[in-house]
Amino acid sequence: MPSLVTSSPRQLLHLLDSDKRGKCRRVNLKSPLRCGSSQSSSSEGLCFDEMSQWSQSLDRLLTSNYGRQIFQVFLKSEFSDENIEFWLVCEEYKEIKSSFRMTSRAKKIFKRYIQAEAPREINIDHKTRETIRRNIQEANRMCFNDAQRIVYGLMEKDSYPRFLRSDIYSALLESKSVKM
Repeated sequence: MPSLVTSSPRQLLHLLDSDKRGKCRRVNLKSPLRCGSSQSSSSEGLCFDEMSQWSQSLDRLLTSNYGRQIFQVFLKSEFSDENIEFWLVCEEYKEIKSSFRMTSRAKKIFKRYIQAEAPREINIDHKTRETIRRNIQEANRMCFNDAQRIVYGLMEKDSYPRFLRSDIYSALLESKSVKM
């Protein structure tokens, strides 16, 4: 499989289309963005209008299935994809109905992202880490909200502006604007 970071825009979109198991696809976020048929290639499912709206805000980017996936590829190239991964896991976590499942899942999230020296440790302060440690004993939908807000802020202020200036985003925009 070719490297996602060094793939051409067409290869990147094809790989994203063919990845039916992608974690981003499981998140239940509806994109308010719609593409006109004259601006979208049916085989790629992505249009210039949608992509250009990603530059309006990180929220716009994350509400787009393709946007999340492409941003995740970008973060992987910067070795900081644990941030988007954690954010997405938190979105999924909030949908859990069973308190038993919620507690079990909260402990897994804590071990993977929150605890010191976790395999995918996110950058949060000690106070937030300790609050979460206490909260997961009686887990609820909000126990990761502070950490998720911190991670979102880091992505918004740091990674997101770099993404907008990245070769990945520029090449995708250029490849779609040529087809208009």
